Amino acid sequence: MKVAVTAKGPELSSPVDPRFGRAAYILIVDTETMACESLDNSTNVNAFKGAGIQAATMVADKGAEVLLTGYCGPNAFKTVEAAGMKVVSDIAGTVEEAVKTFLNGEVVYSDGANVDGHW
Repeated sequence: MKVAVTAKGPELSSPVDPRFGRAAYILIVDTETMACESLDNSTNVNAFKGAGIQAATMVADKGAEVLLTGYCGPNAFKTVEAAGMKVVSDIAGTVEEAVKTFLNGEVVYSDGANVDGHW
């Protein structure tokens, strides 16, 4: 399974970025092998609007089934949900720790946005 994790850097050891749409990087991690693809999200970091929607589209195009992040705004959440992905909010630690927490079943799927837009 592929999971998307928002990150402050391009490696598994990078801290989780609490923002989704404006995260510095989004890592696509294969949960079976822990191999990851680092997506540079710099285009969306300073976007005037639509950062969450663009990030959600990018993640969906990579085949992620779950998004692990700190905060997900309403428009991004709707886009992620429409793409068939599940969202886990309030994630912290490193990307690797977040994925292990997910694999251990120690997460709760979100049923809506947990922050207003433009956080």
